[in-house]
Amino acid sequence: MKPLFPPRAGALLVLLLLPLWAGAHPFSNVDISSLSRPQAVWGYLQLGFQHIIPLSADMTWGLDHILFIVSLFVLEPRLKPVLLQATAFTVAHSITLGLAAAGLISVAPSVVEPLIALSILFVALENLITDRLRPWRLAVVFGFGLLHGLGFAGILRDIGLPRHLFYEALVSFNVGVELGQVSIILLCWLIIGWWTAPKPWYKQRVLMPMSVCIALVAAWWTVERVFFV
Repeated sequence: MKPLFPPRAGALLVLLLLPLWAGAHPFSNVDISSLSRPQAVWGYLQLGFQHIIPLSADMTWGLDHILFIVSLFVLEPRLKPVLLQATAFTVAHSITLGLAAAGLISVAPSVVEPLIALSILFVALENLITDRLRPWRLAVVFGFGLLHGLGFAGILRDIGLPRHLFYEALVSFNVGVELGQVSIILLCWLIIGWWTAPKPWYKQRVLMPMSVCIALVAAWWTVERVFFV
C-alpha cells in the first residue's frame, strides 16, 4: 500500500518546523543592541522563518509571499524546479532587502505592496495560459524577488538590525525566510504534488482551480492596496 506521505520528506519538514517555530516573537521586549552573536543569528533566523509561517498574533503574516510560492509550485509540482525558482527568488530579495536595510534604497509601502500583489496575479494568470514551465520564468521570478525584498524590508524597519551584528542578522533573516519557503514547498508537495502531479487530471482539477483562486485573491489585494490602504 502506498504511504499517505513520503516519510523522508515528512521528516525533513518536521525538522524544519519544530526548531524554528519553537517560540513566539524572538525580540519581544529585547534590546537588540545588546544581543550576542549567537542570539542575533538564532533570533533573526526565527524572525525570517516566522515572517513566512508565523506562530503568534504579533508576527507579520506572510500570506502574500506564501501565495507567490504556491503559484510557482502548482505549475510544475516537482521539488527540483520549484526549489530552483525559490532559490532565485531568495537571492533576489536578499539583494533589495540588504540595500534597504543599509539605507541605500527606499520605496514607499504604498508603491511596493500593490506591486507585490500584481506579481502574484501575474504568476497565477501565467499558470492559466501556459502549458508548461518555461525557461524564462526563472528570470521573472528573480525580478519579482527584487520587488518582494522591498516588502520584507518593512519588518526589519520596525524591529531594526543591531549595528554591531548587521551582516550576521541580515543573512540569518534571509536564511530564515528561505527555510520558511522550503517548508511551504515541502508541505505543498506532501499534500498534493507527489501523488497528483502524474495524474492526467492534474491541470483541470488542481492547477486551474488553485491558480484561479490565487488570481482572484491577488486581484482583490491589488485593488485594496491601491484604493483602501
